[in-house]
Amino acid sequence: MTIGSTVLGYPRIGPRRELKRALESYWAGRSSASELREVARELRTGTWLELRDAGLTSVPGNTFSYYDQVLDTAVTFGAIPERYTELGLDSLDTYFALARGVESTPPLEMTKWFDTNYHYLVPEIGPDTEFRLADRTPIEQYREAAELGVTTRPVLVGPLTFLLLSKSADGAPERFRPLDRLDDLLAAYTELLGELHRRGVEWVQLDEPAFVADRSRQDLEHLRRVYRALGELTERPKLFVPTYFGDPGEALDVLAATPIEAVGVDLVVGTSVRDRLPTVRGLRDKTLVAGLIDGRNIWRADLDSVLSTAATLLGAAGAVAVSTSCSLLHVPYDVAAETNIDPRVEPWLAFARQKVSEVVVAGRALSEGRAGVRDDLTAARSPVADRRTSERLRDEGVRSRLEALRPRDFRRAEYASRREAQQRVLKLPSLPTTTIGSFPQTTDVRKARAALRDGTIDRTAYKQRMTDEIERVVRLQEEIGLDVLVHGEPERNDMVQYFSENMEGFVSTEQGWVQSYGSRCVRPPILFGDVSRPKPITTEWAKKAQGMTDRPVKGMLTGPVTILAWSFVRDDQPLGDTAKQVALAIRDEVSDLEAAGIGVIQVDEPALRELLPLRTEHHAEYLSWAVDAFRLATSGSSETTQIHTHLCYSEFGEIIDAIVSLDADVTSIEAARSRMEVLDDLNAVGFARGIGPGVYDIHSPRVPRAEEIEQLLGAALNSVPVERLWVNPDCGLKTRGYAEVEAALRNTVEATERIRRSLR
Repeated sequence: MTIGSTVLGYPRIGPRRELKRALESYWAGRSSASELREVARELRTGTWLELRDAGLTSVPGNTFSYYDQVLDTAVTFGAIPERYTELGLDSLDTYFALARGVESTPPLEMTKWFDTNYHYLVPEIGPDTEFRLADRTPIEQYREAAELGVTTRPVLVGPLTFLLLSKSADGAPERFRPLDRLDDLLAAYTELLGELHRRGVEWVQLDEPAFVADRSRQDLEHLRRVYRALGELTERPKLFVPTYFGDPGEALDVLAATPIEAVGVDLVVGTSVRDRLPTVRGLRDKTLVAGLIDGRNIWRADLDSVLSTAATLLGAAGAVAVSTSCSLLHVPYDVAAETNIDPRVEPWLAFARQKVSEVVVAGRALSEGRAGVRDDLTAARSPVADRRTSERLRDEGVRSRLEALRPRDFRRAEYASRREAQQRVLKLPSLPTTTIGSFPQTTDVRKARAALRDGTIDRTAYKQRMTDEIERVVRLQEEIGLDVLVHGEPERNDMVQYFSENMEGFVSTEQGWVQSYGSRCVRPPILFGDVSRPKPITTEWAKKAQGMTDRPVKGMLTGPVTILAWSFVRDDQPLGDTAKQVALAIRDEVSDLEAAGIGVIQVDEPALRELLPLRTEHHAEYLSWAVDAFRLATSGSSETTQIHTHLCYSEFGEIIDAIVSLDADVTSIEAARSRMEVLDDLNAVGFARGIGPGVYDIHSPRVPRAEEIEQLLGAALNSVPVERLWVNPDCGLKTRGYAEVEAALRNTVEATERIRRSLR
């Protein structure tokens, strides 16, 4: 079997989010483990058969996951911290305890998978972690597919990427790195490869995307040593090692010099590597798996261009295969499932199933010649040409407004004068308490939104239901004792989609779901043209909420960078230009909120770190336009308006200077799982604005005790003066239930009051 045409992975949540529903039913106790496993089996079966029948010459296996592929790797090789094994749970519930926590034990830390909106669980590795082949899922899923008549290529996170993405376990010796355990982990991988070989597996895929980021000389030497050792094994399958999300740089030369059989390169994002491929020694006796079909965006491929690129690679390697640039985990299932998308935009789109077809056509053209797929190539040209020339892409009014911008449009008054003016107006206590924005989306709220869509209720009735829900949320916050309130966002389906549906230049999908983590799925909007905001989006709801209380109510907006990061974005102009268009739309919304009497406005940028390029040499350019976009969105506000922002679930060390440059009055930030580690980074750069480090993790269903929150606040006060410290959860509360939320917020207020009393 040759690789020929393939994809690096496939969506796993189900075309209709079957896995999400099965997981949440199991977690709620409404279904059994066997019922959950049956849904999982059906999804795996459907994927394998679909990919085989589509014509791929190599089908990836072991890509299904109940929660996360990095967590799966940890479980496969026994890297489970003792506090979870001591819970006495069976293997499935131990797995979910790692992912979600239980009442007595918080979950593993979670952060972003490179520069995507997918979240992975961070393994904890210590000197005593006992690596072994502890779980046989990769073997069992190969057998399961074989019984269906499908030969699969098991896919695993590579050993180096696994360790580079891990963190040192608590109690590890100073200067201990997870990479110090490489030899022990390598022995476990060797055992698995041997088992797979004995089962007749021909190819195994070991993903090493960590090597498209900056890596040390020592890391590259580890890469050389690992794949030389694995390549020299006498009993093993053929090894295919892809990198993706960027240019692997020197790592490509290292891999090419090892005795593995295939190397994969992302030629969509890593375009700089194309010219270099013919000079890479060692490729001529390997298969080059060329990632020519974009695995992260949803535009139809220009197959003529793809094939022209592929043709230039034929002399660079022993064989050339066609693939997606990365796993299709990051795109929805099928354009054909959409029944209400703009018919002028729909032909431009390719989701996972369409991308598989593109890979198959390109693979056949490369191996058999273009004549055999002439009709397919002809059909592919028309939508690509139509998108390039469409008048819908340009709005001259938007472009004129951008050209008229001046430096003053990106600046506010000095922070010291703003802080004084805001305190005179807001009169907040020390350690002000608030939430990040959203409250639980109840069944009644979702039913009301569905009833509006299907015409069961009219807009007047819908607005009344949303107003009633807002009043309930406001009264609850008053009763709990929060200082700065929110309206709870019941009218919003998603923090990005809601805004995109009210702006020009976007279209939305009905079934375009993409996994964010676990059972959490999002529907990224599609940004296809110039962006503008025809009318106010949030003002009506914020004004209603502020009219219900004497306490400040935050206006809640999503920032321009996050709107880009969590959308599928046009690729025909620089991303920074698109960001400024979105920023102008948000700036207009800030102005309208101010005019409506809203004195605290939060512009969330949780994706600021997410879009940071993986190579340091590209950081400055990105951070320049990203910071400019935020400041453009917020700098039209008066000095009495308190501007907040929120960042979450990323490693922030590399963007600390940018966080300062945002010039927000208050920044709330994820900190509970990492136990306030981020504050040291902020102090190192002299951060001197308001800061709200999260005091409890909302991505876990467990309710933290007041004592836990008090301890975290005490730790925060060791780093932040009381006059600058805010108290809030890590993130929005939309995905939690009211029972958890009420208890956690009451404990938060109780812990805050204890600290306040201790400071008097």
